Amino acid sequence: MDSKKILRPNPNVEEDLAHATKMDSAMLSRVKAYATVKRKSVKFCHCEDTRSSGVAPLLKLNDGRSVPSFGLGTWLGFSSQGGRVEPTGHEVEDAVIWAIDAGYRHIDTAHIYDTETQVGRAIKKKISDGTVKREDLFVTTKLWNDKHAPEAVLPALRASLLKLDLEYVDLYLIHWPVAIFPNGSLDNSIDYVDTWRAMQEARAQGLTRSIGVSNFNEGMLRRLAASSPVVPAMLQVEVCTSRTLRSPHSRGCHAWTASGPLGDSPLFAAIVTTRKFVEHVRSTRCQRGVHPWTTCRRVDAESRGGAGRLNLNLQQPSLLAYCRQQNIKVTAYTPFGSLFPSKAAPHAPPPRVDDPALVAMATKYNKTVPQVALRYLLDLGVIPIPKSVTQSRVQQNIQLFDFSLTPEEKQTLQKFDRGYRTIDVLHWKDSPYYPFEKPV
Repeated sequence: MDSKKILRPNPNVEEDLAHATKMDSAMLSRVKAYATVKRKSVKFCHCEDTRSSGVAPLLKLNDGRSVPSFGLGTWLGFSSQGGRVEPTGHEVEDAVIWAIDAGYRHIDTAHIYDTETQVGRAIKKKISDGTVKREDLFVTTKLWNDKHAPEAVLPALRASLLKLDLEYVDLYLIHWPVAIFPNGSLDNSIDYVDTWRAMQEARAQGLTRSIGVSNFNEGMLRRLAASSPVVPAMLQVEVCTSRTLRSPHSRGCHAWTASGPLGDSPLFAAIVTTRKFVEHVRSTRCQRGVHPWTTCRRVDAESRGGAGRLNLNLQQPSLLAYCRQQNIKVTAYTPFGSLFPSKAAPHAPPPRVDDPALVAMATKYNKTVPQVALRYLLDLGVIPIPKSVTQSRVQQNIQLFDFSLTPEEKQTLQKFDRGYRTIDVLHWKDSPYYPFEKPV
């Protein structure tokens, strides 16, 4: 029988590529055809590794592992009264099932979202019915602020794994740099650097494959790098098309993700709209950033780069550039910003979903305006993680890899960057590790 020794294709486990197998000519033809289809179906989006069992190409993390370049967020956001929306039934479980069926392989959750149990049930069902294997999925969860004490980190992760019904997560993030007591008051005695050391132990014990941070500003990232040989593999912040980050000092990037309506990562750098302010930031080498939901104010001498979201009104080019320089991937939550009138504050800057320029782009590509916004974030090199509990939107959101925006269209979208932020999280402003600019 005609046979040839070739590498066995495995889209998710690079170590397996060292193995070889015998394949007859018919099977060899199928493998070649599969590879051709996969190459044709994916548009460039800053992806270093395009092999994946799902729709989204893979990005290489700085620890050697890979992450899908698009995911599903499971934070349900805030109610119109301002409180956190609590899961009431199986809406998140359904969303995760629809997402996996639609080709998602990246699922984001957190202890504080109270969605880990539903996420775990959905994953178990899709593994049981043969849709995916555990190694096909990239699951992220996060350490809440009242578990920052080093001795509390591993028990907190084990509790999350119990809810998820998983032996390990692919990524564990420090949700915020601010530590609190169980009653919500600030615990200023715990340094996030010590928490980071405990995160490394969680990785060493195999409870998580990769570790990272959320809502940290650039100065905090620099401090972690100076205090430890382990650099975060991922930074999760709020990113939307209304604001982009660009830095004259940076070329590399941490992995970033973008999710729900308000998100949990106020970690982006303050975006400066005047040349004079830019020079001020450079000269003072600021170490503390501006909260992603606040409007830009003066950044003090400690604040170089802030934490925040990424969307059309908040694109954070400087923070993204620093992460590229340090090979930290970035996850962007709240990717739609103020696109939807029902969720936009009265004073929120444009655009909205009916903006003529955005509608023209969407019509040209036979896409929706939200899909255009998500495609733009992919082109910025971030990993959007939009939340939806509507099946049609879950399916629609990931249909981004069959078109590309032109340079002129990207310039149009870049102009919507207003540095607009919506929430201060000022109840933590007295923490020495508050990641945003404080009111003057």
